[in-house]
Amino acid sequence: MRYLTARKRAEGKGASHTGTEHHWFMTVTSVALAFLIPVFVIVFGRALGQPAEGVIATFSHPFPAILTALTVFVGMRHFAKGAQMMIEDYAQGSTRKALIILASSISYIVIAVALYALAKLTMVGFLFEAMH
Repeated sequence: MRYLTARKRAEGKGASHTGTEHHWFMTVTSVALAFLIPVFVIVFGRALGQPAEGVIATFSHPFPAILTALTVFVGMRHFAKGAQMMIEDYAQGSTRKALIILASSISYIVIAVALYALAKLTMVGFLFEAMH
């Protein structure tokens, strides 16, 4: 008697043999974003409209900084995989490859810029606290 789950029966059945992994990645990241985005909106909303010192003070604390980093990272990886899936459905040949590389590159560039800005904000916050 075989005890196979539905996932095990589906693995390797797609054209590229990665459809199940892709589906699970998108499911997990969408659930993670369902929890991250509302909390991020609340944290970001409280910082919005404050003077620079208030924004720096908000994002120099660990929870808002880590939450922002996680939201950007998970969101951009979700975007890249979703864009890849859409491109694979509608483009062919070298255009497909170029567009997938472009979408992935945009994702990593946004992650790098956001993490750099966040690191700079937190460092300014630490320096600001050390001076006072």
